[in-house]
Amino acid sequence: MDSQESLSQRVKSLALAVGFDLAGIAEARPTPETRFLREWIARGYAGRMGYLERRLEERVDPRRVLPGARSIVAVGLVYDSTASKGPDEVPRAPGSPVEKATGQVARYAGGEDYHDVMRDRLDALVSGIEALVGHSFKSRAYVDTGPVQERVFAARSGIGWIGKNTCLIHPRLGSYLFLAVLLSDLDLAPDAPEVDHCGRCRACLDACPTQAFERAYVLDATRCIAYTTIEDPGSIPEPLREAHGDHLFGCDVCQEVCPWNRSRDREIPPDPLGLRARLTQRPSWVRPSLEWILGLNEPDWRAVTRRT
Repeated sequence: MDSQESLSQRVKSLALAVGFDLAGIAEARPTPETRFLREWIARGYAGRMGYLERRLEERVDPRRVLPGARSIVAVGLVYDSTASKGPDEVPRAPGSPVEKATGQVARYAGGEDYHDVMRDRLDALVSGIEALVGHSFKSRAYVDTGPVQERVFAARSGIGWIGKNTCLIHPRLGSYLFLAVLLSDLDLAPDAPEVDHCGRCRACLDACPTQAFERAYVLDATRCIAYTTIEDPGSIPEPLREAHGDHLFGCDVCQEVCPWNRSRDREIPPDPLGLRARLTQRPSWVRPSLEWILGLNEPDWRAVTRRT
């Protein structure tokens, strides 16, 4: 094994050691997938997410984000350790009578803010790599907050493939994954991409309540419940309201029906640092009572959502 491959293996091992469940390496360069973002935005699929267009060329080419960037370390962290259930099988919060109106909150929400949890681990990764190479290096780390298409480079790094529902899917861990990237000027050996295992399955496309998929692998965000309940500051469009059902914040339907999340072979790695425990949805946000939510005043709301 040459020095480049040896360093790359050690970097990935270090990423796992600081708490991530997956790690891979991709080249820092534009790809057909990053270039497609231009067309996707032109079609109007980004809706009111103007921040995507403001730094569009950086999202296409990561070298514009970090001049001199040569490699991207992509990492993943499982945030849901339970077997996926169908939309009608999600458990209710303890003490919530069936007859009381409740709502659904996406699994990724309601626990500790994943940005904080993962950013801390990325800082530890950078420090560890500096110790490995014996010097500082140019880098930029992002957890869903910068002009980098994490899913694209995660797929390019081999830690999963982008499914028909546009989520990154790992063959053993499923798709309930938080992703982050570390851009650097280090010359690391890239990994081989994971092949697409979706086959003829279209469970996610058929199950989407608002028919948000223009076609397989292409999401019209303006129809997605995650967009209309989180990203869009306006009212939910009237034609989509009935399909929203009891979704209050985000939506997991296209993941809940995915065979890769429902498989009995789904493996959840050990959690020695307790990261997954910090990300676990608080009981109050599992099928929360609408009466409880509507009865909260502003101070109470800030208290129950603090650090989520």
